[in-house]
Amino acid sequence: MTDSARLLRARFDRALENAELGLTAGEARALFHVQFHEPSRQTALAARMGVEPMTLVGFLDRLEAAELVVREPDPTDRRAKIVRLTERAQPLLKRVMEVTRGVRAAALKDFSPDEIEMFRAMLARLRTRLMEDEHHGVAP
Repeated sequence: MTDSARLLRARFDRALENAELGLTAGEARALFHVQFHEPSRQTALAARMGVEPMTLVGFLDRLEAAELVVREPDPTDRRAKIVRLTERAQPLLKRVMEVTRGVRAAALKDFSPDEIEMFRAMLARLRTRLMEDEHHGVAP
């Protein structure tokens, strides 16, 4: 499973870099995650992406300089920052989604719709179980 996830991520990264969006794969992933979890604290966003907070800060610095995201103080914790997309990000996100769908379609081309649905359901169950174990401190 780990090897397949690594290969798929590498394929996504190459496709995003080849799409000539002016974004690194990490920046594109950050935009993608902001879109689906907006508004989001930087720390929560880093956790969702599976990157170190300082890695995310680098992505966000460049995205903010390109006026694709804004970081605002969190009204409930002034030390924290909330990340939001700008309108300027929308056309790039559309292209990121097109690239993502293309990679996913190519990876799953030999699977039937029923197999894909079963695979997704099994991964969702596995993720739920692992998250429950993580939250309850269950050791492997």
